[in-house]
Amino acid sequence: MGRRWRDGRGELVVHAEGRAAVRVPLEIAASYRARTRGLLGRESLDGAMLLSPAGSVHTFRMRMAIDVAYLDRELRVIAVRTMRPGRLGMPRLRSRHVVEARAGVMSEWGMREGVRVEVVGTATPR
Repeated sequence: MGRRWRDGRGELVVHAEGRAAVRVPLEIAASYRARTRGLLGRESLDGAMLLSPAGSVHTFRMRMAIDVAYLDRELRVIAVRTMRPGRLGMPRLRSRHVVEARAGVMSEWGMREGVRVEVVGTATPR
């Protein structure tokens, strides 16, 4: 089942095994315009940003390093990478969504390959 969200806000819930779920403020970028803009020109991000649909990202014209988690259609993490500004991420064939956050925070949340995440709150699928 494919998921489509509207631009807006919600919450990312990380269900890492062996620990309590971690809830993170989430910005949703689902329209072409919002996905294209992403985190460009920003100095920081409180929480995370979901780009959907997305199979790869770049950090050209970005001012900060970011963690990038590639998610499959079931919202399971395929890979997590840290990207410095000015980089082009490798496309992930099974990736349907991408989560971006400040570099280093995803490991604190327990986000790693195989972990399932959930999108809740005002970011309801359409």
